Amino acid sequence: MAKAAKMTGVKKAAILLISLGPEISSAIIKRLPENMIHKVTYEIANTPKITAQEKDEVITEFLEMSMAQDYISQGGLEYAKELLTKALGSQKAKEIIDIVSEITQQRRPFAIARKADTQQLFNTISKEHPQTIALILCYLQPEKAATILSGLPEQMQADVAARIATMNTTSPVVIRQVESVLEKKLSSVIGSEYASIGGVNTLVDILNSVDRGTEKTILEDLEKEEPELAEQVRAGMFVFEDIVTLDNHSVQRILREVDQRDLALALKISSEEVTNTIYRNLSKRAAQTLKEDIEFMGPVRLIEAEAAQQRIVGIIRALDEANEIIIARGGENVIIP
Repeated sequence: MAKAAKMTGVKKAAILLISLGPEISSAIIKRLPENMIHKVTYEIANTPKITAQEKDEVITEFLEMSMAQDYISQGGLEYAKELLTKALGSQKAKEIIDIVSEITQQRRPFAIARKADTQQLFNTISKEHPQTIALILCYLQPEKAATILSGLPEQMQADVAARIATMNTTSPVVIRQVESVLEKKLSSVIGSEYASIGGVNTLVDILNSVDRGTEKTILEDLEKEEPELAEQVRAGMFVFEDIVTLDNHSVQRILREVDQRDLALALKISSEEVTNTIYRNLSKRAAQTLKEDIEFMGPVRLIEAEAAQQRIVGIIRALDEANEIIIARGGENVIIP
């Protein structure tokens, strides 16, 4: 690991993303914090080639770190050290544990809540204060959090949702207090850590998994109480890359409304999967014309391409609101022709 050991974390991330390929990497990058996206994309742009050794070392280190974190989440540091020693030897295991320990000293809080049966967890926390419920939901898998949020009384749903979206950091004292309650009620030991949780992205992940009725109720109430927050949430509900999840009829309906230059700009920075989805829903002549427009357009600013994608997303949201297209959401898998 001589070369990898001398690399910065951002450099390693760039090499890993390059190695994974554009489709997987684009899905990962869009989930990174904005400041990290800028750093990683800049590093990728300035890494024209990587050696086979660099690629192998970075991927190996990534797999080892992932394995260590998984073991820690299952049974703590000692458990992870024991398994890694058997797999990699004592010296290598110690090196990995030391690095991972600096990143996360203890396993993620509320492991008990993530492992608990959803109905059991709902029965346990549904009568708690909305702030307590919001704190716990921030640590859950989005699907489990969505189920619990949907089961709350309507008048409480928007309150809890707003608290999730506006939550930034939580004191370890508060986390320990809430964990202590769950420990007594669910008969298990839970670790704790100081963490940045919640925020608009967390709420968006949850709302993307709830049924349409629950989503509308929460967003309508948020618009009345906190319109700016509601707009931020709406903006994150559908991203341009999600076009690949739409049915062909919906994509074709969208393309009839989109400006040709915006479409060309948007595809300049799109993944191969998105590009193929667009071309598949155009006539051969229209697809050829679009390809020529992109080719003759030449270099464009990233900010222009991103703005074009956002305008298209605005059209998609408008068509969705008008029920002219179908955006599949949790609980809405059945489509009636």
